[in-house]
Amino acid sequence: MPATQSENHAATAKAWIQIHVCVVLWGFTAILGKLITLEALPLVLWRMGLVAASLFLLPMVWRTVLALKPTLILAFSGIGALVAMHWLTFYGAIKLSNASVAVTCIATVPVFLSLVEPFLAARRFQLKELLLGLMVLPGIVLVVGGTPQSMNTGIIMGIVSAMFVALFAALNKRLILRADPLSVTAIEMAAGCALLMVMGLIAGSLSTFADVAGIMDSNTSIFALPAGADILWMAVLAFGCTLLPFALSLMALRHLSAYASALAVNLEPIYAIILAAVLLGEQQELSGRFYLGAAIIIAVVLIYPWLMRSPSGKVA
Repeated sequence: MPATQSENHAATAKAWIQIHVCVVLWGFTAILGKLITLEALPLVLWRMGLVAASLFLLPMVWRTVLALKPTLILAFSGIGALVAMHWLTFYGAIKLSNASVAVTCIATVPVFLSLVEPFLAARRFQLKELLLGLMVLPGIVLVVGGTPQSMNTGIIMGIVSAMFVALFAALNKRLILRADPLSVTAIEMAAGCALLMVMGLIAGSLSTFADVAGIMDSNTSIFALPAGADILWMAVLAFGCTLLPFALSLMALRHLSAYASALAVNLEPIYAIILAAVLLGEQQELSGRFYLGAAIIIAVVLIYPWLMRSPSGKVA
């Protein structure tokens, strides 16, 4: 029996609530990265390892993974390595600066996507995307000028993290229809975890670089166990801010277009900056120039889907 119009409206309203819950939960990832005392490398290792282990406990996931072609598993594993590098540099940026600065840098992803997506996702290059991306540059200048000089390394790490987001987002877009999303997530998390273990084993010879980049202190083991409050925060990060929003976003997409959900996700930096101010008091570390720059960057991100709409109403 087909759903009535009121039932459709109710389902759509519920989907909007679900997608905004996802965005708020994703906004908490930066806050948790600041609260968790583990260095960036063991932090990301635990996050990816817990998610991968949880997914592979589901028979439907590992059976689907075993049914995939080896070349496809290898491709998703490579993307998982990029995801690991994104999270590693993202949490490194948080450790070296703060949550507000890190999420503002991540808002520069559209700039890099305008350059790499035409090549990696095999679609037409659009000059207006690049021009729109360049509009972010004044915001970046203000952000740099509105933060203490000691946070400059964190800003660099944040921008590098945004580059990794652009790379794995474009590649995922090209391959995601070839496999079940949960199985893809399991492969990428497991591959990223494996990469981080290898990095941890060679971190000793790169201890100076790792320390400067905020990835891991030279006296820290990659296999350091979370202790005290870190155990709770790590569980919240892995399950509450990774698995839960992923499942909710899939449910929401049954009733929302990809364009609508993407527009909502663009609000993540706003939520994260507000949460950082309320929970961590980070507004005391940053000047008005930072918030003006952040506003410019976020404004460009928010108007991006609107400017990219074609005359037919679809996103170009």
